[in-house]
Amino acid sequence: MSKLNLAEVVEKIVQVDSRYDYRSYEFVHEVLQHTLKSLKRGPHGAHRHVSPQELLIGLRDYTLKEFGPMSKFVLNDWGVKSCEDFGHVVFNLVNERVFGKTDSDSPEDFKNAFTFDDAFVKPYLPRKDKLNAKPMRRSTSPRTRRPAQAEEEI
Repeated sequence: MSKLNLAEVVEKIVQVDSRYDYRSYEFVHEVLQHTLKSLKRGPHGAHRHVSPQELLIGLRDYTLKEFGPMSKFVLNDWGVKSCEDFGHVVFNLVNERVFGKTDSDSPEDFKNAFTFDDAFVKPYLPRKDKLNAKPMRRSTSPRTRRPAQAEEEI
C-alpha cells in the first residue's frame, strides 16, 4: 500500500475510532515491515503471514530501537497503553484490508502478552546485581595516598 493510500485509510480510521493517534497506525505499519525483515520473509522475498506473537516481539524490539527509554511514554502518548491496544490498532488496519489475517487470528491474541513496564521500562532500570555490589575500596598504595600535611593545606 502506498503512503498516500495508507494516510487516507488511517485518516478514515481515526475519524471513526479516535482512541489512537494516527502516528500509532503509521508506526504499526513500520513494525510489520521490521518484523518481516527480521523473519527474513522466506525465499525470494515471498510474503508470509506474521502471527500476532511475532508482531508483538517485533513491536517490543522496534519500539526499543526507535525510542529507547522513551518507548512507553511515546506509545502512551499515542493512546497505546497495552498489548491489547496494539491489537486494536492492528485489527483496525485489518478491517480496512491494510493488513491480512488468518481465520485463527483475533484481537484476543494480543491480550496480556507482556506489560509495557516489563517491555519498555525494566530494560532501562539499574540491574539489581549492580545495586547490591560492594563499594569499591579506596586504594591505599603510596602512589594514591596523599601525605597528611598536604591534606591539611587544602
